[in-house]
Amino acid sequence: MPTRVFRVAGPAILVVAALAALVVGLVYGGGAAPLLIADPGPLVRWGLPIATLGVNLSAAGMVGALVLALFALEAHTRPFDTALDLASVSAAIFTVASAAVAFLTFLNIFNATPSASAEFGQQLGRFLVDTDPGRAWSLTTLAGATLTVLTFAVRGWTPTLVVAALAVAALIPMATQGHSGEEANHNTAVVALALHIIAAAVWLGGVLLLVALRPQLERRALADVLRRYSSIALAAFVVVALSGTVRAVVGVVSWEHLFSPYGAILTVKVVALLAIGVLGAWYRRGLIGRIGSDAADAARRATGRFWGLIALELAFMGIASGAAVALARTPPPVDTSLPDTPTPAEVLTGAPLPPELTPLRWITSWDADLLWAFAVGFGVFFYLAGVWRLHRRGDRWPAYRTVLWLAGLAMLLWVTNGSVNAYQDYLFSMHMVGHMLLSMAIPMMLVFGAPVTLASRAIAKRDDGTRGGREWILWAVHTPFSRVITHPLFAAAMFIGSLWAFYYTDLFRWSLYDHIGHEWMIAHFLISGYLFVQSLVGIDPVPYRLPYPFRLLTLIGVMAMHAFFGISIMMSTGLFVAEWFGSMGRTWGETPLADQYTGGGVAWSIGEIPTLILAITVAIQWSRSDDRLQRRADRQADRTNDAELVEYNARLQALADRDARARR
Repeated sequence: MPTRVFRVAGPAILVVAALAALVVGLVYGGGAAPLLIADPGPLVRWGLPIATLGVNLSAAGMVGALVLALFALEAHTRPFDTALDLASVSAAIFTVASAAVAFLTFLNIFNATPSASAEFGQQLGRFLVDTDPGRAWSLTTLAGATLTVLTFAVRGWTPTLVVAALAVAALIPMATQGHSGEEANHNTAVVALALHIIAAAVWLGGVLLLVALRPQLERRALADVLRRYSSIALAAFVVVALSGTVRAVVGVVSWEHLFSPYGAILTVKVVALLAIGVLGAWYRRGLIGRIGSDAADAARRATGRFWGLIALELAFMGIASGAAVALARTPPPVDTSLPDTPTPAEVLTGAPLPPELTPLRWITSWDADLLWAFAVGFGVFFYLAGVWRLHRRGDRWPAYRTVLWLAGLAMLLWVTNGSVNAYQDYLFSMHMVGHMLLSMAIPMMLVFGAPVTLASRAIAKRDDGTRGGREWILWAVHTPFSRVITHPLFAAAMFIGSLWAFYYTDLFRWSLYDHIGHEWMIAHFLISGYLFVQSLVGIDPVPYRLPYPFRLLTLIGVMAMHAFFGISIMMSTGLFVAEWFGSMGRTWGETPLADQYTGGGVAWSIGEIPTLILAITVAIQWSRSDDRLQRRADRQADRTNDAELVEYNARLQALADRDARARR
């Protein structure tokens, strides 16, 4: 197929396949069937899923183009500009489609008849401002309009990185509307859906950018871009597959429900995704190498075959996208809503009150947080891959660093997915255990894993003007922003100041009521603790470290403030977020106020143990530093036959001789 024709035919294949799958799915699953009561009409029943499909496809073009440009293309080149142009056009479509979804959602919920009356406008305004769906889609529309301008205006590395982060963030409100807060397992479903949407956008958008770049890349450059995209696509496939599985479990629950309309549409989506994965593995293993080979005829045949596979992949991606939207409009086979008379715990958390915490349940209780499960999984994989790469080329990597890194990630998995996560919404003391581990114990192990040093040694350096993982990591380490946040005084102030700011403001309440706040809390405590430990004893390079005496003084100050923080909680006569911990309906364990006293004790006592270990580590490093300086001085003296000492003695002798002459 001619290049110019395929640039149009490729997206057309995607859209046609998506619309066909959407229509079939809506008809079969009943997602567009008329309602017996308060039916909004065919325009809304069909227009809303079609507009949602437009949002999903345009989001992919926006996010995927930006991500692939950052990791596979060189800034200020024509392909890079093409990627940003595609992102800008996609953002414009994303804006219009989001506005359409907002309007149609209003008609669907309120069963309103469109008119030019003031009453209709007031109703629409209240919907956009006062309701969760209205606010979410208003925010999404505003974000899309902003991204349309930014993607058109920026062209450099750093601005594009910022815009890409904003584009990913713009997809999060969509995920919050994909699962009702009135349903059980709300947080798990929202996180799974958010990861699913973002990963699918990166995956599909990368293919669309490859189609747009087809006439601009010569054969070897195309092979390089394909290798980089295939790595990104593989990671995205893993996230899409696992997050989709979790989301399906929430909606399907058991195997017999796969034979329902919901299960049938889900099966179509799964089969399409598996087909895409097979096609990706085919051209990754069999075609990319031949496209960049020196044999012109073989490379030409491989290139033609590759674009045929891309056309087929776009068709399957369209089927998966259409089925996904139809699935969201199809009633699940099981009732996932909360009971008619929910318990206080179910009202507050969306889940039933767990049984009493026993020593055994510290080990056996689990409550998955998919975001951090993926973070741990990728952290283990990439770290071990780096160690293996060093081993294969004969370089050594200290075993203790690997052990500490894996231990830190294992503890992070337990805190975010194990008993701490299962009970922290119900017990303040359990919440404080998680806080102390996130901000002190886990960072201490991760810092000694030296991930930046490993990445700089293991990841191949690029010499074609593009940026890969190594280049982006080193860029991040050396930015002015990094120099500020890694400064020891700033890191210490953020570490101890965030303790007081979090618990004595509404940030704590936000983390309990909003799952986004909960995820922010975990990330903040983990990062602030990591930066503090790194500034004191880290192996990875930082712009500045305090001399060892001042490091110990900093630790003493932090220990004192930390102890005072714990004591202040223990002495408190009021309950933190009383309407939460005091209204949970818990009949086992200590009273909420006594449990809060225990949490203060955890902050005061257990929280000081990692700080004490840090102090011992600083003292040992100080001693070893003095030993290294002394050995360096001894080697210098051996090389120069104590030239410095001889010169010093000669200087003293000259002064003595001058004094003797003066006395005579």
